[in-house]
Amino acid sequence: MAPVKAYRDLEFLASPDARTLRILAEYLEPESRFERENIRDIVVFFGSARAPSLDEAEKALKNAANGQAALREMERLQQRKRLAQYYEDACELSSLLTAWARRDGGEAFVLCSGGGPGIMEATNRGALEAGGRSIGLNISLPFEQQPNPYITEELNFEFHYFFMRKLWFVHLARAIVVFPGGFGTLDELAEVLTLVQTGRAAHMPIVLYGSAFWDEIINMEALARWGTISEDDLQLFHRADTPTQAFDYLRQQLGDIPS
Repeated sequence: MAPVKAYRDLEFLASPDARTLRILAEYLEPESRFERENIRDIVVFFGSARAPSLDEAEKALKNAANGQAALREMERLQQRKRLAQYYEDACELSSLLTAWARRDGGEAFVLCSGGGPGIMEATNRGALEAGGRSIGLNISLPFEQQPNPYITEELNFEFHYFFMRKLWFVHLARAIVVFPGGFGTLDELAEVLTLVQTGRAAHMPIVLYGSAFWDEIINMEALARWGTISEDDLQLFHRADTPTQAFDYLRQQLGDIPS
């Protein structure tokens, strides 16, 4: 029996000894696919995987009311409906940006999300509804984050390594929009701010969307008062509370990208 070539040996490729090859593959395969698909610039949306659409949230609230759910459950669903508004806003902003990117019949940039549900789904959905392509950089998780159905098929990725996925979020990014989210979103926001602050990533517009959320969750001004960041670092991000506000700011900042 002929020996198996190393690059065809699936048992070896899945082993700890081949970890470096797997990491390299998660750099080279996306790079090759982005080049093939002519993807040069992206605008990235971060945000909660748990944000439902407004329709979904309202249906759940109505069903709970009809079933005479407990007060605590009704309060939870009311809060979920509040979060759902950010799903709708992400969808609208994605559509506005996609339509603008395609304004002259070209494609100045492509919208990119983490590929899963919630704000990620809204991002890809908005791009599709505006007639554009969009990217989904999904990640394999123990509870199986499934890719949402709105991602452009050729731009649907599945990563194993978080750090390689993060690299691709930033490597081609021309702007970042950060919607309300949990630990993952906070991690992504902190990493992008750190990379820009230290000059390891190019300066780019970073939008914190939803002042009511972000002002409660992170007191950026307190960081400056305590001296753990400089006053100038407060200029690394911009707050917005409506799709129009965010769109107008990003259009001004990204006006140099040809379509």
